[in-house]
Amino acid sequence: MENDKIKKVIEAAKLYYQLDYSQNQIAETLGVSRPTVSRLLQQAKAEGIVTIEIKDPTEDVEVLKSLLKDRFQLQNVVVAFTPTYEESVVKKYIGQAAASYVNDLVKDGDTIGASWGSTMYQVALHLKAKSLVNSFVVQLNGGVSDADVLISPSEIVHLFGKAFNVTPYFMYLPAIVDHILVKQSMLTDRHIRRVMDMGKHANIAVFTAGSPTPDSVLINSNYFREDELEIIKNKAVGDICSRYFDCNGDICLPSLDERTVGIELADLRLKEHSILVAGGPSKVNAIFGALKGKYGNTLVTDQITAKALLDKLNLQEK
Repeated sequence: MENDKIKKVIEAAKLYYQLDYSQNQIAETLGVSRPTVSRLLQQAKAEGIVTIEIKDPTEDVEVLKSLLKDRFQLQNVVVAFTPTYEESVVKKYIGQAAASYVNDLVKDGDTIGASWGSTMYQVALHLKAKSLVNSFVVQLNGGVSDADVLISPSEIVHLFGKAFNVTPYFMYLPAIVDHILVKQSMLTDRHIRRVMDMGKHANIAVFTAGSPTPDSVLINSNYFREDELEIIKNKAVGDICSRYFDCNGDICLPSLDERTVGIELADLRLKEHSILVAGGPSKVNAIFGALKGKYGNTLVTDQITAKALLDKLNLQEK
């Protein structure tokens, strides 16, 4: 092409693709007709001056799902696409994805165990109505007082029960007690024991992973002694159902674990469906530790956290 013509093709392409000019505006700016502008833009593509690449985020998501499933030996993976990596936005998108997954999964005869937390609240909020027969929903672990949390654990279990039109079973107990004798005494009550056993034997568990950050509800609940807080700060990467674990998924404080009320992490490994729902920048280490501990056979997360988990695994394996 002649230099003058090349310049005009490039100028038209820049106005259209970089500055978002309409073809009419380009025609006016360059002093040519609109059909001429159309030909210039077509020529820009034909000559390779302009190349168009379409980034489909769903393609990346499929690749990430496959890699996570293979590298962490998971039964299933759901990767939600989140437009930003802000914690509240991530929770909403993975909550929606998890709710959809659970809705498709549950069937008559299932017992569904649910933990609590803001991520789990998003899951509960987005569940669609699906009536189940001979099924139950049960709270997996004790909570903190309603004065300490914006969303009570019982509300989450209530929403699960409402969505599936089943009876919810609540655990109106503290997450952690002061002494193991207190816990042992509580477990002698047949009603409490029944709820605990339902959680243990539920075939589906839906739960999240918390991180031991200063704003953690559990950290601020006054359940811990100073020496315990120090160990949690130095060793723990996260908690599931109020039980703290390290980067390898091992329990950090056996003495604290003995005082914790609710399902034991080892029992999560035995579930038909053990669904970990977590994502966001503060949760990467917690999710990684949980996966190393094999506490979930299904992961629901976002695409940015998925990449971070794979990067972390690659670094560890080098």
